[in-house]
Amino acid sequence: MTETITPNEIIIPGEIKIPVKDDRILSGLKAGDMVYITGIIYTARDAAHKRLAEMAGKGEKYPFDFTGAAVFYAGPSPEKPGKPIGSVGPTTAGRMDLYAPLLISKGLKIMIGKGLRSPDVTEAIKKYNGIYFAATGGIAALMARCVKSSRVIAFEDLGTEAIRELKVEKLPVYVAIDCRGNNLYETGRHEYEIL
Repeated sequence: MTETITPNEIIIPGEIKIPVKDDRILSGLKAGDMVYITGIIYTARDAAHKRLAEMAGKGEKYPFDFTGAAVFYAGPSPEKPGKPIGSVGPTTAGRMDLYAPLLISKGLKIMIGKGLRSPDVTEAIKKYNGIYFAATGGIAALMARCVKSSRVIAFEDLGTEAIRELKVEKLPVYVAIDCRGNNLYETGRHEYEIL
């Protein structure tokens, strides 16, 4: 990462602030890097993505600015007393692949989920300098500890699939697909393949 990037965007090495205001932050990441995310992210799953795609088709304003934002493919469970959120873990990203290329073309750059992505999503990530982070599945209760606040900002009728704005601190993720299209799910398989 270069010295010309503002200090507000990199908190410590390996930790980035969301929203990302400088594309060089994303360009400096490579598949396999572990990163901690701090800042505001948004949850959105299948039903919310369908509505966002419909809004894009009609030229309607989105419920949040995609520029430098991160969308977490998650449907958190209800909060417990005194906590901002219940368990929150990644859902299978492939379920959003039908809508992701369109939303990426409209400015969405950062996605967080788990599992493989389609070739169309990978191509959109490369074309628009995006990134796909993988969050570890099975540790939703632990990930909830990274959430400092939560509020529904759109599609409340969708229940757990409503879009939520989360303030997170040091949410652990891995770069699964970097902006050059390098894919950890592919390189990892080759690295540990038995010949």
